[in-house]
Amino acid sequence: MTNSPHATGDLVLPCLNEAEALPWVLDRVPDGWRAVVVDNGSTDGSAALAERLGARVVHEPRRGFGAACHAGLLAATADLVAFCDCDATLDPAELPRVAEPVLGGTADLVLAGRRPTARGAWPLHARLGNRALSRMLRRRTGVRLSDLGPMRVARRPALLGLGLTDRRSGYPLEMVVRAADGGWRIEETEVAYRPRTGRSKVTGTWRGTWHAVNDMRAVLR
Repeated sequence: MTNSPHATGDLVLPCLNEAEALPWVLDRVPDGWRAVVVDNGSTDGSAALAERLGARVVHEPRRGFGAACHAGLLAATADLVAFCDCDATLDPAELPRVAEPVLGGTADLVLAGRRPTARGAWPLHARLGNRALSRMLRRRTGVRLSDLGPMRVARRPALLGLGLTDRRSGYPLEMVVRAADGGWRIEETEVAYRPRTGRSKVTGTWRGTWHAVNDMRAVLR
């Protein structure tokens, strides 16, 4: 992880009570990438811990996954921006490989499909909801994805130009829909998906998954 103003890219990490996972996540941020932890109202000391571990911390008081992601995008200064969950399910060390098509100019947006590494890493209800949304996305845009992967990379000016408005769970899907409508070259790769550290706020429960799927379906209307 680097604090250099000339970093390869900024890694936006939306954070809500992830103190257990933060040390591992931040230790895995590759050289040349700068961690931007967006604290979304944590009560477990996540923000202070992230600062002690060398990350840049942005505070977004408005609750919502999209609100946190967009606050990180606005705070980022590097040309390249990546997004990644902050719960240790995804390994930031995979970023150089995920970002390579964007850096090489062969893709405008790369999403990393999740490959579960252990039983229970990706609950059945979450997989089913994701699969249904992927089919709806294909019908709406023609883009074929196996997963609406939470790890993704694109260039910051282009992302800002999408004019994203969702501030809840629909933000990741809105990004793909608007990119597809704009003619972006969208690619998918694969990364390992591990059991999360700490309690899940969304996919760990049927109710959380239901609300997330509803938010995303609204984007496709």
